[in-house]
Amino acid sequence: MDRVSAFDEPLKKLLGGATAKVMAEHLDLHTVGDLLHHYPRRYEERGRLTALTELPLDEHVTVVAQVADARVMTFNGGRGKRLEVTLTDGHGRLQLVFFGHGVHKPHKELLPGRRAMFAGKVSVFNRKMQLAHPTYQLLDAELTDEAGATEAVDAFAGKLLPIYPACKQLDSWRIAKAVDAVLPSAQEAVDPLPPALREGRGFTALPEALLKIHRPQTKADVAAARDRLKWDEAFVLQVALARRRYADTQLPAVARRPVPGGLLDAFDATLPFTLTDGQLKVSKEIFDDLATEHPMHRLLQGEVGSGKTMVALRAMLATVDAGGQAAMLAPTEVLAQQHHRSITEMMGELAEGGMLGGADQGTKVVLLTGSMGMPARRQALLDLVTGEAGIVIGTHALIEDKVKFHELGLVVVDEQHRFGVEQRDALRSKAHSKGEKRSPHLLVMTATPIPRTVAMTVFGDLETSVLDQLPAGRSPIASHVVPAKDKPHFLSRAWERVREEVENGHQAYVVCPRIGDDEDEAAAKKGKKAAEADGEKRPPLAVLEIAEQLAKGPLTGLRVEVLHGRMHPDEKDDVMRRFAAGQVDVLVATTVIEVGVNVPNATAMVIMDADRFGVSQLHQLRGRVGRGSAPGLCLLVSEAHEASPARARLSAVASTLDGFELSRIDLEERREGDVLGQAQSGVRSSLRVLSVIDDEEVIAAARAEAVETVAADPELEHLPELRLVLDALLDKDREEYLDKG
Repeated sequence: MDRVSAFDEPLKKLLGGATAKVMAEHLDLHTVGDLLHHYPRRYEERGRLTALTELPLDEHVTVVAQVADARVMTFNGGRGKRLEVTLTDGHGRLQLVFFGHGVHKPHKELLPGRRAMFAGKVSVFNRKMQLAHPTYQLLDAELTDEAGATEAVDAFAGKLLPIYPACKQLDSWRIAKAVDAVLPSAQEAVDPLPPALREGRGFTALPEALLKIHRPQTKADVAAARDRLKWDEAFVLQVALARRRYADTQLPAVARRPVPGGLLDAFDATLPFTLTDGQLKVSKEIFDDLATEHPMHRLLQGEVGSGKTMVALRAMLATVDAGGQAAMLAPTEVLAQQHHRSITEMMGELAEGGMLGGADQGTKVVLLTGSMGMPARRQALLDLVTGEAGIVIGTHALIEDKVKFHELGLVVVDEQHRFGVEQRDALRSKAHSKGEKRSPHLLVMTATPIPRTVAMTVFGDLETSVLDQLPAGRSPIASHVVPAKDKPHFLSRAWERVREEVENGHQAYVVCPRIGDDEDEAAAKKGKKAAEADGEKRPPLAVLEIAEQLAKGPLTGLRVEVLHGRMHPDEKDDVMRRFAAGQVDVLVATTVIEVGVNVPNATAMVIMDADRFGVSQLHQLRGRVGRGSAPGLCLLVSEAHEASPARARLSAVASTLDGFELSRIDLEERREGDVLGQAQSGVRSSLRVLSVIDDEEVIAAARAEAVETVAADPELEHLPELRLVLDALLDKDREEYLDKG
């Protein structure tokens, strides 16, 4: 069998259709190679039981434990039966529950003293952790007469039991059996590391590493395998990114240098404040890039309110000075309108080029969104194609074929993670100068702080600039967790605080996870049934319900309005305009306000069901208050149990305003597959053992090696194995993502 095709063999050939189908649909595993790269999450030692005290809520887990007690209870006057089994590991206890006809088999098998592997979803019932209807596999060697017991022990004959990332439809031990079936193919693995690098770092051979990670004899086996496989992942990905960066340096672009006495100088002269050291440093990095004849690819990260828009605007003005046009892409209409408003306000008469009363060296700043009326749209398109408008701000409407530029020189993308790479690519293809195709310069802005390792991996084809100091005059934000279930009077006090802020002439946001309209309700009902069947909690709180309750109850007499994503764009804009003008006291909204909404008079925010949001998202939301001279207040309302991970997460958000620290917590919680998968076009992460949290040194070293490798051999002509593995990793989706990155 040829060396690549062994890994490309479809799983259904070796495992049978049913198992292969579940693996494809629920674990995204399709080939032998996919399964060999589906590594164990952890290992259990025989005779040592799992720490039952550390199980994560709402996750599918596999535990090895001993039965302490089992009893059948009846309910409904004896008509219903329930089997309750208590597991122990010597430290903690975990309850299993089986209902109805599912009681008989476990009642016979799960006797006190027996050991088994159990798999299921962790939930809480009556304040106790439990698994409802778990699947299980007996592990007691002496139970040879029990069906499957001997086989189970044989399958895990080693000292270390591999526990695989599993799903409801396929338990860890069934995945282990499937791995056994494909393990011989590990011998066919193509080694991507250049021989000199492999020998220089003393790495285990790849087939051996695959064998050791799946069936280790000792912990040293696991460590050696992980070290080797981490390097493969880091190096292959960094080579892909290094090749992208190298290719970008070969693309032509027009150098854009600020003109003395031009638009940028005129703008700087009108500023009523001085730029921070951070803004000046980052501006210099950007201007240096703009002055070169290959396209800038830079990521600008900065905390909410650190003045990114000011830095981006100065780059756009420099581009206009140098004869180009600048386009700013925003992820939503609300944000595009807001950017347009704030940029025209900042520029004053400089934004009225060609108009009566406009400055001589001014330019036109136009807005282009999908919901604009036809006449305004036609005028904006005309201003772009003639070059009358030096700056355009818009949503993905900018990308449509009809939009033509006179000379596009710079693209600024706001909030990268909300904007697909395809859209950026389409905009890039619109750039030409004097009839020739030239790539525009690209500046990507994000207010989500990104740890250095993630920046090197997810945004590895972009150079990074960080704005980490806030402009003078920004107010601190106090954050507190409000335990609504344990202490209902805390919630009453929260609404009193909102009233106090409004009485002092300020405004407030109330954020809910759900809208609560008809479309939403149908989904919620469906979700509620599933949640009840799973023993889970109620559906998330909704904007429309909470707004009504507040207006009739604790906030009666205040001007309460709603804002959510399914409102008509004009309606949304109207609400935002009135809120910004101080005609609305309390805005009850979904996360549409998360990005870029700037109302300095809003000082308080109450986030309902705060535990339903991610850490970075809570930090983003909180950044909407405290934007003026008055201090901000953020109240995180939650019904989560005091000892739960959800509450720990909220306490972390309340305890620090450092976005980088919070992004690290967020990353640890979501794990990186999630981050890398969602960060771009939703393709599955290729990282399986490499941790972008813990492996900063490996990533940095692999990046350095990759840069050297690509500089010496850009086409990898002398490294055919690396090329093969790269082609396999960069299947069509990832190749496109990197190309467009």
